[in-house]
Amino acid sequence: MQRGGLREAAATLESFLTERSQGYLAGISSPTTAWEASSRLSPYLAYGTLSTRLVVQQTLRIRARADERHRAQLDGFLSRLRWRCHFTQKLEDEPELEVRNQWRGADGLRLEDEAAWPSTVRSRFDRFTHGQTGVPLVDAVVRCLRATGWVNFRMRAFVASFAAYDLWLHWRPTARFFAPHFLDFEPGIHFPQFQMQSGTTGINALRIYSPDKQLAEQDPEGAFVRRWVPELERVPLQFLARPSAMPSSVQAESGCHIGTDYPPPMVEHEAAAREARRRIELARRSEGQREARAAVFQRHGSRRPARRR
Repeated sequence: MQRGGLREAAATLESFLTERSQGYLAGISSPTTAWEASSRLSPYLAYGTLSTRLVVQQTLRIRARADERHRAQLDGFLSRLRWRCHFTQKLEDEPELEVRNQWRGADGLRLEDEAAWPSTVRSRFDRFTHGQTGVPLVDAVVRCLRATGWVNFRMRAFVASFAAYDLWLHWRPTARFFAPHFLDFEPGIHFPQFQMQSGTTGINALRIYSPDKQLAEQDPEGAFVRRWVPELERVPLQFLARPSAMPSSVQAESGCHIGTDYPPPMVEHEAAAREARRRIELARRSEGQREARAAVFQRHGSRRPARRR
């Protein structure tokens, strides 16, 4: 876990702006490279050890003497600082976003009350939050977060999407579980983002991530998965996305017997994603929802600033 304090914060900012930011845009999406490529400033911003103003001023100072390539990296970072403020402002403007759906047409789509959950939903939630879904990248991200207090943004969005669409879990219990595990928990980012990744904003495209595609693109050698899911350490790369597809002989050779050492997948992604998309699109087309979604956009939609003449 990252250490707190002003000295650590200042050193992290300096190392990012002068060295690590050189690979920022290319490295922030992968859970293997984001540890160094990301700024890692989020805990210090969340606790107020560093202010956004200071970070912006320091970034502009370095940018002024950087070469063209480095300026592009720093511009990408400044853009994300602006998005951070944008999402914080959403909750400031409408505090109810912490406790109810931003788009009320999503009410009733998923069961929020944990006391009313049937055993099947409880089992899905428990297996998900303990990294036992049988989907390697999901399990690796959850286990990593529980151990370190941090994972990169792409992986946060990925597991939130998996919980919402593949497992059809309500975003509120999932967000409550993740909140104390994030070392950089920031309510203004946390709750609006969980809603966005769950399809309950009413104005954003549905972000349904393919676990196979994310593993192939973001952890192509399987280093992250093997580190955090050691049961899969000897599984051949060709079976790492779907260990349940291993023939029994390969399971024996790798020392990973599905159902004993590692669980089979809880859901079939393609079918679950199709059904989730169908349900949400049906709700979006319901009577009166066009106007309701337009009202959400009017209040919370991002705006591109008008160009100066």
